[in-house]
Amino acid sequence: MSNQPIDLHRALASFDALWSPRIVTRVNDYDARIAKVRGEHVWHVHEHTDEFFLVLDGELSIALRQDDGERTVTLPAGTVFTVPRGVEHKPASENGAAILLFEPTGTLSVGDRHDEVPGHVDATTGHALGPAPD
Repeated sequence: MSNQPIDLHRALASFDALWSPRIVTRVNDYDARIAKVRGEHVWHVHEHTDEFFLVLDGELSIALRQDDGERTVTLPAGTVFTVPRGVEHKPASENGAAILLFEPTGTLSVGDRHDEVPGHVDATTGHALGPAPD
């Protein structure tokens, strides 16, 4: 991890892969990850941890399946939302978005339980952030 400030715009410009989060820093036992997203992720659940989303650019929707039914929250740029542990959810972005995620180090991007992972979704615990372009 860098001991210098990280410009998130430059960090996002350093990769093109969708649904493939990059670890920008660690805070105690948590990763701060950024990702570019477009289209749909996969229905999944994190049994033992909440999942924090901050929309940096664009708009993200998160479908949630709870005991009282299914609902979707819409997050424009600048908003945050936390999916509680144990709640099945599926993020999506019709026109694309850039997001920051905050979750325990080692958390799999497709959760502990998930539907079949489509080819455009990277099942990962996060990738190292490469060098930012000059």
